[in-house]
Amino acid sequence: MLTALLAGRPRAVAYVACDPAALARDLATAKTLGYQVDSLQAYDLFPMTHHVECVAVLTPTEGPPELEPLDPY
Repeated sequence: MLTALLAGRPRAVAYVACDPAALARDLATAKTLGYQVDSLQAYDLFPMTHHVECVAVLTPTEGPPELEPLDPY
């Protein structure tokens, strides 16, 4: 879903995540699609638990995204 969203080349995306592993995976994907993290903030919305919410703001990098060549097979 993130790939489809970023294909439209929005000027900015606010990404909200409750799972740090999913956030890391999706930020790596965004980087390969030509986006960078402008800011990242963690919020402890559920004190006394292990849950942490994160908000990342993504913006396009200066140049075109670096894409890997497609495998023809």
